[in-house]
Amino acid sequence: PLDYGTDKCDNCEMTIVDNKFGAEIVNTKGKTFKFDAAECMLNYIAGGKIEKENISLKLITHYNMPGILSDAGKSYFLISGYIPSPMGAFLSAYGDEQTAIKFKDKYGGEIYNWDEIFNLFSKKMHKH
Repeated sequence: PLDYGTDKCDNCEMTIVDNKFGAEIVNTKGKTFKFDAAECMLNYIAGGKIEKENISLKLITHYNMPGILSDAGKSYFLISGYIPSPMGAFLSAYGDEQTAIKFKDKYGGEIYNWDEIFNLFSKKMHKH
C-alpha cells in the first residue's frame, strides 16, 4: 500500500499526499513503483521508463474510494476541469463505468477506459 505523506512519486519525485489519486506499478520481478496520480503512472509508461511487458500489475486509487488500490486496466477515467488532480491533468479514476458516469453527470468532462486514456497520454508524449 501507498504510505501517504512519506512515499515519493517515481515519476515526478513529489511526496504522495492525496489518497484519492495514488497509483502503483508492480513489475514482473515484484518491484513496486509508486505514483502520486494516474497521470504520473501514465506518463511513466508512455515515456518508456518501464516496458509494458515488464508490468505485472497496474494499480490505481479510485476517487470515490480513497486509499484503496484497484486494477487500473479495469478502471474508468474521467478528465473533468472540476476535479483537480495532483499533477494538473484533472484526471480521476473509478471502478466501473456507472460510477464514472455519475461523476461526469455532476462535474462534466470525458470518460475513458484504460486503453483510451493510455493512448491519449502516449500521443501527448510523442508531441514533445
